[in-house]
Amino acid sequence: MEKRQNNVWRMVLGTALIVGMTAHVSAAAKAQKSGKQGATATQKQGTVTQKGTTQKQGMTEDQKQAAMMAQAKKYGTPGKNHEVLKPFVGKWTYTARSWMKPGDKTQESEGTSQNNLVLGGRFLKQEVRGQWNGKPFRGVGYTGYDNVRGEYQSIWMDNMMTGIMRIVGTYDEGSKTIKQSGSFSCPMTGQRDMWFRSEWKASSDSRNTYTAYGKDEKGKEFKSMEITYKRAK
Repeated sequence: MEKRQNNVWRMVLGTALIVGMTAHVSAAAKAQKSGKQGATATQKQGTVTQKGTTQKQGMTEDQKQAAMMAQAKKYGTPGKNHEVLKPFVGKWTYTARSWMKPGDKTQESEGTSQNNLVLGGRFLKQEVRGQWNGKPFRGVGYTGYDNVRGEYQSIWMDNMMTGIMRIVGTYDEGSKTIKQSGSFSCPMTGQRDMWFRSEWKASSDSRNTYTAYGKDEKGKEFKSMEITYKRAK
């Protein structure tokens, strides 16, 4: 009886082994066929894409490297979108008015802003010195155009907070305005991500205005800040 059971188990195991090997061979054959079809499709396509760079198949490593460097130069070189920053270059005096909520009492402050193009004209650096609420105010900001993302990007830091404001947007050629939106951590309310949007308009060669908008407790938009810049003489 025991011998008969052992023979039965040997038959079962043998059958399972044969089935497993057959499935493995079949899967390997399908994978090989699929690989050939994929290779054929790639050959018909004639190009391969690596990290955003379209390259012709059959290129040497030196040619691939040259193509990638050419694209890097294209995206890394300032162009017409960076010309938009030039009207804001120079030394300016400013008057700022701000409101914490709709109907709030206006807070006013004055100061100067020195704006320069840096890193080969890629970014506009803004250095602000003034007074706010009776205390010295210092701030630094950068604005640039990202050729890869196709957007204007700005960051702002000052001595009234420890966070970095980040906003992105576009340029409206008709009104000569950089329009952006983003969020920041507000030290006055403790809000981690306070939304706002801004409009920086080059009114003329001697004047530009910066307007910021926030949202009240009901989510309604209101003007929270308006800064008027006049070119210093």
